[in-house]
Amino acid sequence: MALRHRLETREAALLASARHIYTQPGNPYRALLESAGCELGDLERLVARDGVEGALETLLRQGVYLTVDEFKGRRPVVRGSTTFRVDPASLQNPTQGNVRALTSGSRGPRTSVAIDLHAIRDWAVNVHFEFEARGAHAWAVARWTIPGGEAVAGILSFYTGSGLPLARWFSPVDPSSPDLHPRYRWSARLLRWGSRLGGVPVPQPQYVPLEDPGPIVRWLAETLRRGATPFLIMYVSSAVRLARAALAAGVDLKGTHVVGTGEPVTASRRATVRRAGIEITARYASMEIGPIASGCLTPTAPDDVHVFHDLLALVQPPGDESSARPLFVSTLRPSAPFTMFNVSLGDQAALAKRPCGCLLGEVGWRTHLQGIRSFEKLTAGGMSFLDTDIIRVLEDVLPARFGGAPTDYQLVEDEEADGRPRLRLFIHPALGPVDPQEASAAFLDAIGAGVGPERVMGLAWRGAGLPRVERRPPLATGSGKILHLHVSRRPAATP
Repeated sequence: MALRHRLETREAALLASARHIYTQPGNPYRALLESAGCELGDLERLVARDGVEGALETLLRQGVYLTVDEFKGRRPVVRGSTTFRVDPASLQNPTQGNVRALTSGSRGPRTSVAIDLHAIRDWAVNVHFEFEARGAHAWAVARWTIPGGEAVAGILSFYTGSGLPLARWFSPVDPSSPDLHPRYRWSARLLRWGSRLGGVPVPQPQYVPLEDPGPIVRWLAETLRRGATPFLIMYVSSAVRLARAALAAGVDLKGTHVVGTGEPVTASRRATVRRAGIEITARYASMEIGPIASGCLTPTAPDDVHVFHDLLALVQPPGDESSARPLFVSTLRPSAPFTMFNVSLGDQAALAKRPCGCLLGEVGWRTHLQGIRSFEKLTAGGMSFLDTDIIRVLEDVLPARFGGAPTDYQLVEDEEADGRPRLRLFIHPALGPVDPQEASAAFLDAIGAGVGPERVMGLAWRGAGLPRVERRPPLATGSGKILHLHVSRRPAATP
């Protein structure tokens, strides 16, 4: 069995990756290992003694790691007297990629990623066990994602792993739009042509805008009436929009299953989705790595997931196991889009091994993550705060006070035409009457609670007349995500 073999040979896989690193004089990981005084023989003895995670944790403490800014080349690496800058392209898999995709760009410029068919095959093994555990081999599978390399890789890995053809493909952007880069249209067309030759045709993407998910609601209802089980893959905020549309139309979608990707599955978002009868589980992934973890079938938190530690290793700095700490990832498969050796994802989570009784744990994935959030500080209006703080206010405090759902509120930072910073709090107009001053005060009271730096931040924004409340739908990224903080550095037009 491929999965059992990968789980049993993790140590050998890590050392094979390390041997390749040591053969490349300019490799950033080699520079870090040498700076820590770790030769190949030292690493082999360390792995033999402490295992994969134990060895990586030791190296992490000795400075063998890359932060997310260092990995992306936004900041130089400084370890003692060793200083250099990373070119992310140099860490990509040297094999020629069969599929090219772009990262979401949520935290900076988008990065082109080459994905090899060997990687898709490796991912498909895990998809197979996911579908087996869920009893999903007769489900009707659909996606609400834009065309492009990421969607192509996802469709190929899900079909290869599950054996299920894609029943429907909904796109939040119009694939025929002249404003869309030609690669999006051609990637979908090439996939359709290739699938026809393979005898399993992929449907043409159907344009369903984020603000009007009605066609998807109707397809789900019809699928349920036929006695089939619909299974959708989409961004978490898109699932919230879908649920609200179903609730508004009085359509019960009980029996529908959704895998939420790209964004946190928070308690507020899960509660909204469940009110429409939809069960949502989290899937944690990255274009630079591929799938990282999949939702537990007996979760203890909304985003409780099983780590695919046959594909990678996750470690954290020392601390309380129950607390959320930064995650550092190392890839174990040679097919991974990027070679990673203790690279920060820019995320934090509670990481622990525990039995859960779920079939995903029984096949060997016994490491769990939950509370997955960005730990990077977000800066708006000249003040900084943690991603987790803004999520709490936008998803819990404001909806409890003024109604609506977690995706009805968004903080937007941009600039006036003269360069002055502008901070706006978008509140969806569908909520009905909301006093702007009351909403702004409620936001500042919540974000500035306490007596420390957060209090100073709230006072500074209040004194500057920030944020300004605007009644408009939150902005979505080009891929359909609704970020809690939307940042645009281009000067805004004067109203």
